[in-house]
Amino acid sequence: MNAGLDLLWVKAPAWLAAIGMPAVVYPLAFCVAGGVAIGLFQENVGPYPDDMNAVLAEVKKTGRYDYRHLVAMFFGALLPLLFGGSIGPEAGLTGVVAGLCSWVGDRLKFMGAEMRELANAGTAAILSAIFSAPLFGLAAPLFGYADDADGRRRRIDSFTATVVSAPQVSKPVKTAVYLLSVAGALGAFMLLNEVAGGGSGLPHFSDMAVGTSELAWALPVIALGACAGWLFHGFGWAVGKLSARLGDRVVVKAVVAGAILGVLGIFLPFTLFAGEAQTEMLAQQWTALGAGALLATGFLKVLASQVCLGLGWRGGHFFPLIFSGIAIGYAAAGLFGIDPVFALSVSTAALLGAAMRQPLMVALLLILCFPAKAVVFVLAAACLGAAVPVPKAFSRKLPH
Repeated sequence: MNAGLDLLWVKAPAWLAAIGMPAVVYPLAFCVAGGVAIGLFQENVGPYPDDMNAVLAEVKKTGRYDYRHLVAMFFGALLPLLFGGSIGPEAGLTGVVAGLCSWVGDRLKFMGAEMRELANAGTAAILSAIFSAPLFGLAAPLFGYADDADGRRRRIDSFTATVVSAPQVSKPVKTAVYLLSVAGALGAFMLLNEVAGGGSGLPHFSDMAVGTSELAWALPVIALGACAGWLFHGFGWAVGKLSARLGDRVVVKAVVAGAILGVLGIFLPFTLFAGEAQTEMLAQQWTALGAGALLATGFLKVLASQVCLGLGWRGGHFFPLIFSGIAIGYAAAGLFGIDPVFALSVSTAALLGAAMRQPLMVALLLILCFPAKAVVFVLAAACLGAAVPVPKAFSRKLPH
């Protein structure tokens, strides 16, 4: 994928500029072209890949995931990433690995009930690898969801019922299945990462200082992050209304998403892409960008993510939201003169808390991103973000 990104976003703009096309309009032209490609793909192949929560729920419910469309899942996930979509790769990779684990399970039917553990262990391994967050990777398949961003109230006690009714598996066999499937899933992830390109998970920050200034400004920074997380739901509702108005015109939806994304990318380039690789660039440039540009990037990347997800650019929302929280945190550090890592930790946690509605999952996701001393602040900020009320209308699923 990195080779494709270099060709399409570095070499091609230079070539177009050489023949007289202003490079500044390239994001718009290319994102619209991407919308055409994505729309035609979905119209002719299907709506792939599935949302990560849908994959996790299916694996938890049935112990497997349909692998008949693995190639379509892979390319369906790859296209939006190549064309600059503000979405993450986790949905496609989770579906591909869960499908591969199910395929292996079908080849080993003689092991019977033990194979129920295979897809669960595979999804745990791939989520751990994608996010560099092993606790989050283990918890998400266990609960059958990664967040409650879509407003569905899932109960953890349903997991208990599943465990009770599931066939019993001996401990040695279960251990062997988990070890083999985790190794296989991690191997598949490394192979896919080598072929498709990509980064190495979530960013890692260190050397956080916490003093009176940081504590005094903690609530305003949390409020900024929580506001962006609340807008994640508001933007999703608005995009859902637009999607319903456009009806079943899949190509038109994808092109509209590309046009909006392209316009944002002209003025705020960091609103493009998942944000995984851009986090390091932002860490080097944030002092030169200014608080206004950083705040605009953080809030509008939330919009860009919902535009992509709601209008057919399929993928995940975790990486863009984390990048948004980081951009807002840098802006707060510049505005209030506080430690940037502290600002990043609480703004990102508050944003994810408001968006995901699951403070514990937020803490498990971010626990390795920040120093150990940040854990208490991350959990507190996530709880405060999740406590922000979201109108019921925002939680109502609209047709996409």
